[in-house]
Amino acid sequence: MTAMAGKRVLITGGGTGTGADLARVFAGAGAEVVICGRRKAPLEAVAERIGARALTADVTDEASVKAMFAAAGPCDIVIANAGAADSAPLGRTTLAQWHAMLAVNLTGTFLTFREGLAQLPGWGRLIAVASTAGLRGYAYVAPYAAAKHGVVGLVRSLALEVARRPVTVNALCPGFLDTEMTARSVATIMDKTGQSRDQALAALTATNPQGRLVQPAEVSAAALWLCGPGSEGVNGQAIAISGGEA
Repeated sequence: MTAMAGKRVLITGGGTGTGADLARVFAGAGAEVVICGRRKAPLEAVAERIGARALTADVTDEASVKAMFAAAGPCDIVIANAGAADSAPLGRTTLAQWHAMLAVNLTGTFLTFREGLAQLPGWGRLIAVASTAGLRGYAYVAPYAAAKHGVVGLVRSLALEVARRPVTVNALCPGFLDTEMTARSVATIMDKTGQSRDQALAALTATNPQGRLVQPAEVSAAALWLCGPGSEGVNGQAIAISGGEA
């Protein structure tokens, strides 16, 4: 496939999970792919497998994000995928946990979008990988949900700023994904409740009317569509990929 030939895409959090799948799909579509993240080893493993470039960067650090784009070169497509999750009742959530969730999930998207927008060569696509937690609330993840709601607000606001340019800004909001992050959530539920793995997984899949985890490939397909012909009028949207979850 050559649908993305001549386009350079930068993907944060590209060493694992959804980020690695996004890199695979865009490379397969002919794009030049640059993946970024804090851990060098998984980035290099993905890069070697799909023929991408790997850059270490911390999306919570302004200077690091600036250096990331300088090293990548002009990018047509910027996907802010880096994120992290944590869980605790609000009454036991520390200020450090609150700041950590906002830093990587919201500030990281802000910095990635701000620097990404500044270097767009003309036509461009800015895509945030948010969550259904940006569309509704979930118990025990208030800081994460607050950060993802912030991402959706950022997307909707920036979309209006660029609406008269050949640039769109959108968010993809998957439910629980079949990734390492969800595996860690399952392990946490097991540890805190004594449930079996199947019981813990069932608690997560129950939020999806289809009764399953969302596959990273579903997010990648939506991102690729947002970058292709026919998607020009899709701007400022928070697209749920959740099996119909309200």
